[in-house]
Amino acid sequence: MKKLLILSSFIFCSYIGSSQELGVRFGDVLGNNIALDAMFGSGEFHRLHADLSFGNDFGLELLWDFVYRPFGGEAFYYYIGVGPSFLFSNDLLFGISGELGVEYHFNGVPIAVGADWRPTFFLTPDSNFEAGGFGFNARFVF
Repeated sequence: MKKLLILSSFIFCSYIGSSQELGVRFGDVLGNNIALDAMFGSGEFHRLHADLSFGNDFGLELLWDFVYRPFGGEAFYYYIGVGPSFLFSNDLLFGISGELGVEYHFNGVPIAVGADWRPTFFLTPDSNFEAGGFGFNARFVF
């Protein structure tokens, strides 16, 4: 279990070095209350959204987001995504998380703020649906 935790932390930290946005997420993150939050652009209309959460336990999420810009600009947009989630507690919990959020990038300032909702359907060790997962994030844009 410790080896898996160390390996996943190493892989996540290597991706953070190439992130395009890096910050924190406050709120319910797989039962934890704070997460290191990173974005990796993978196209004009989609991106990877990674979270390494702390608090009660240790969690890891990697979500693939589809980005929508309803007003045609780069400042305000919303996104919807899905991806795997892992929670390392007494048992290893694996699930699929969804994501629905809004985000705003400030003009002239390299900061992005947003809010999102992440329901999770845990598959192991028991099937369980968690509809919480509301959070606020603030990230520095590179």
